[in-house]
Amino acid sequence: MSPNYIRSFSEGCLRPPTVIGQFHTLFFGSIRMFFLGVLGFAVYGNEALHFSCDPDKREVNLFCYNQFRPITPQVFWALQLVIVLVPGAFFHLYAACKSIKQEDILKKSSYTGFYIFSVFLRIVLEVVAFWLQIQLFGFKVNAIYMCDVGALDKKFNITRCMVPEHFEKTIFLIAMYTFTVITVILCVAEIFEISCRRLGFLKTQ
Repeated sequence: MSPNYIRSFSEGCLRPPTVIGQFHTLFFGSIRMFFLGVLGFAVYGNEALHFSCDPDKREVNLFCYNQFRPITPQVFWALQLVIVLVPGAFFHLYAACKSIKQEDILKKSSYTGFYIFSVFLRIVLEVVAFWLQIQLFGFKVNAIYMCDVGALDKKFNITRCMVPEHFEKTIFLIAMYTFTVITVILCVAEIFEISCRRLGFLKTQ
């Protein structure tokens, strides 16, 4: 791929053709990633080390932590951010290969339809991620986790485990839910903005 294609691709990703799309990029790229990268590490970075069960044995702690966290929240949210970026990245790669200028995307119906489809796909992926987050993490992190260790030790089946910094993790969960809702609202608003521009209610950039 030539340098011109790379430049067009990067400019398209950083400067979408809509005002709301540009705000979404700013919100998504800076606030959300900063929140996850910096605060997420501070809250969840040492969770496995401080997760303790009764009896406090390494194999019991490890077994119960894997049961408590089938996937760590940082990994899940990082995958969510990457996957949600894919539809827009594909569109802007297509636009770069076809030498489509950003200001021309909303002028031709085929380009506009393709772009709207990429935004709609982002909405679908965010909603799916929202549902998966509920299934994996719920809305609250309890201080005590009851672990089923029957497969590890026949002497007892259920043991109590202490979850470190459970209140901070609950706040972080709510924040990530809120970010998902905000990005979905921005995507819906972007489709509305595109529709208004196509109908002539707003001036096309």
